[in-house]
Amino acid sequence: MVPLSYGLTLTEQLLQQLGPSASVVTSADWEVGRLVLAPEFRSDVDALRHCVQLALLHASSSARIDALWATCTHALSRLYRRFGLSPLARDISLPCTKKVYTLIRGTASDVERTLRRPT
Repeated sequence: MVPLSYGLTLTEQLLQQLGPSASVVTSADWEVGRLVLAPEFRSDVDALRHCVQLALLHASSSARIDALWATCTHALSRLYRRFGLSPLARDISLPCTKKVYTLIRGTASDVERTLRRPT
């Protein structure tokens, strides 16, 4: 997880693409970055749920977290809805590339509550 408002994240680059319609980011907003899993665990939703829970628990023990943001493909945005994140914008192009992303966001309390629910 990486704090927003420092210009370090892909989320912030994509928000710039949205111009004046972009959501406001605060210093208590964080980007959930890349998660690397061994191939045998990549389709295991519970493994992903556990990793996100641990990351949120660890980060919130030393910092204020109001919202979590992430960038992903449209297909993955459907997966992240299971964890309390909702799509804000689709088909956002990254300048100077052919890459297109979906921007998703959820409040930390909604994500935490959703992660605690049994699957």
